[in-house]
Amino acid sequence: MTSKVFHHPVQIYYEDTDHSGVVYHPNFLKYFERAREHVIDSDRLDKLWREKGLGFAVYKANMTFQDGVEFAEVCDIRTSFKLDGKYKTLWRQEVWRPGATKPAVIGDIEMVCLDKEKRLQPLPVEILDYLTQNNV
Repeated sequence: MTSKVFHHPVQIYYEDTDHSGVVYHPNFLKYFERAREHVIDSDRLDKLWREKGLGFAVYKANMTFQDGVEFAEVCDIRTSFKLDGKYKTLWRQEVWRPGATKPAVIGDIEMVCLDKEKRLQPLPVEILDYLTQNNV
């Protein structure tokens, strides 16, 4: 993964939790998505879709749950990634609870680039340039 780690705070709301006040496990995928969008920039992603018909999709996701995350916490989503060939990026994302010594949840997410017909496409040059030039 890249040595740079990006931080994105996530407030845990009641609606994110199950009856016990712990985050319902699929919601971590939403938190990870938001954090990745902040790394790449939503305006850049929107422009790529509108102008070139290219977007990103999760190809594979693996999550490891090590601790429960609870209602009202503000967690830090720590994100790093690496390029994996011309079609794929690998993202390591971790959910850190306040004061924790280890991540509560670890997500390893593989993303691919697709066109509007859902055909695999090489990673766009403008995204590659942005990620490498900005040490992202």
